[in-house]
Amino acid sequence: MTWSLIARDVDGQFGIAIASRFFAVGALCMHAQAGVGALCTQALMNPLYGPDGLALLAAGHSAAEVVARLTAVDAGQAQRQVHMLPAQGAAAAHTGAACVDWCGHRQGTDAQGAAFSVAGNMLAGPGVIAATAEAFQASAGLPLAERLIAAMAAGEAAGGDKRGRQSVCLRIHGDEDYPELDLRVDDHTDPIPELQRIYQVSLE
Repeated sequence: MTWSLIARDVDGQFGIAIASRFFAVGALCMHAQAGVGALCTQALMNPLYGPDGLALLAAGHSAAEVVARLTAVDAGQAQRQVHMLPAQGAAAAHTGAACVDWCGHRQGTDAQGAAFSVAGNMLAGPGVIAATAEAFQASAGLPLAERLIAAMAAGEAAGGDKRGRQSVCLRIHGDEDYPELDLRVDDHTDPIPELQRIYQVSLE
């Protein structure tokens, strides 16, 4: 019922964007820590994946190791989806066998070396993930927040959450322990354009 994009820019800045036909999707799904990494927990969300996952990343475990540890002890892992991007190294993801179709994930980099991870479930089809990833890759050089918004808009145009739309969230983390930017649209008939609007307000 959700798809999300995590990105790590070449300067170390992190960004997360998430959209869903679910009220206030940004409240419990998104987690990040400066110098450590970022992750999203979705599908049958387990909010404890956030603090536990970041603690494991901070202790030096790779993203793949963290995903394996989180899911190995979780009786509901077949219905979960989680993906993460550490401050250094490769992204990792888990899409449980019982997540609602279409579900899946994709990781990669852009031409300048910025890394990203996209994951989603209950989507209109695989084109949502593909469009989100391709739009992010095509926007290299723009501010990270603008890239994330454009990528999510492309995913929405490709079908998005197959149940419809309701909420979206954008968060940018730099060197500080708090977000540089944290924007949420919790309940709206067309949340991504509304996110674009309030992002422009944040620049004024």
